Amino acid sequence: MGVYANTVSITQYTIEGDLPKDELFPWLSAKLSARGFQSIENSTEEASEGWTQVDRPDDATFEVPADFWRDNYLVFSLRRDQRKIPAAVLKSHAGREEGAFLAQHPNLRRTPKNKRAEIKEQVQMRLLSRCLPVPSSVDVVWDQKSGVLTLFSLGSKVIERFEELFRKTFEGFSPVIIHPFARARMLLEGQMLENLEKANQANSDAVTALIRDNQWLGWEFMLWLLQRGINGEGEFSVSCPGTLGTGERFSAWIDDRIQLQGGGEEGGIQKVSVSGSQDSYLEAISALKGGKRITSATVCMEKDENLWKLTLKGETFGFASFKCPQIRIEKDATVDEVSEREAAFYERMYLLEQGVQLFDSLFAAFLKERLSAGWAGRLTTIQEWLDGK
Repeated sequence: MGVYANTVSITQYTIEGDLPKDELFPWLSAKLSARGFQSIENSTEEASEGWTQVDRPDDATFEVPADFWRDNYLVFSLRRDQRKIPAAVLKSHAGREEGAFLAQHPNLRRTPKNKRAEIKEQVQMRLLSRCLPVPSSVDVVWDQKSGVLTLFSLGSKVIERFEELFRKTFEGFSPVIIHPFARARMLLEGQMLENLEKANQANSDAVTALIRDNQWLGWEFMLWLLQRGINGEGEFSVSCPGTLGTGERFSAWIDDRIQLQGGGEEGGIQKVSVSGSQDSYLEAISALKGGKRITSATVCMEKDENLWKLTLKGETFGFASFKCPQIRIEKDATVDEVSEREAAFYERMYLLEQGVQLFDSLFAAFLKERLSAGWAGRLTTIQEWLDGK
């Protein structure tokens, strides 16, 4: 799933570190090329990982700006090729070899431990040489204007590998995930930012602590949005910078799928999933009254008949199944494939960034109510809604 797809999953980062002011292209080219992907197709290595071009995943050279630079965007892919031998296949082939060894040594009742390890290693190397590596790629877009990097994945292992390789590639730079509290800090200023810091429940500024101890941001945001949507308060205004104008109206609501989690009566963690278009949300209300929290939900945002839809992960604010309005690139016999893909890229980024702008405006509206004196009134309204009043 990459930058050209209409539906993507994304994790966003800010990047700590200062880029060179001069000779930026040679510096970036050298850094990416030094950690470029190396093929293992003609070897017995199990895995290989590195950067490649988005439009040419077999090309790990970054010799000219067109290879990875588009206006204010740096665009490249994290490619990983891996050979995997099914455990049952390895066990079967190793068993045959052990049988042959014992047939040659009738005085032994079983294969010695060291010999078994040797046989297993030899069999594994032989099978690896006959097994083609399976490739996988994840796209990366680094916006030099905003400083935000978008990784087109939510997989925990992919995130871990990306962060490690990025730090090795760009020494002195560090990608910092934009979790709920970090996004709130980006959206607020003045008194509201001070109020946010007072509400911070983490005892350190470590990312893990800020995520773990401020889960209330995701819980309360989704509860707030759910209640507002059901009560006909689903109209909002664009308040964050972007291609949409400040003050433009849009609507937002939670629909289709809600996941809740909380402690059960007999202890332990219980999870509840509510799926399908809802009218009264009776099942969700029952779970909320029982003390469960919304941990994930489908958020819809609509403007001028264009719909953005995503599954929000409350703990990290990762966007899963982020669906933007479909792009329509006019194909012309006079336009080559490279130009078509560039046009598709810019259109995809335009729509994706509009969706993020709408989400940020929605989250900012919540924060301004949550961190003001009016929040007590909203809590009363939410409780009355849960009680059916």
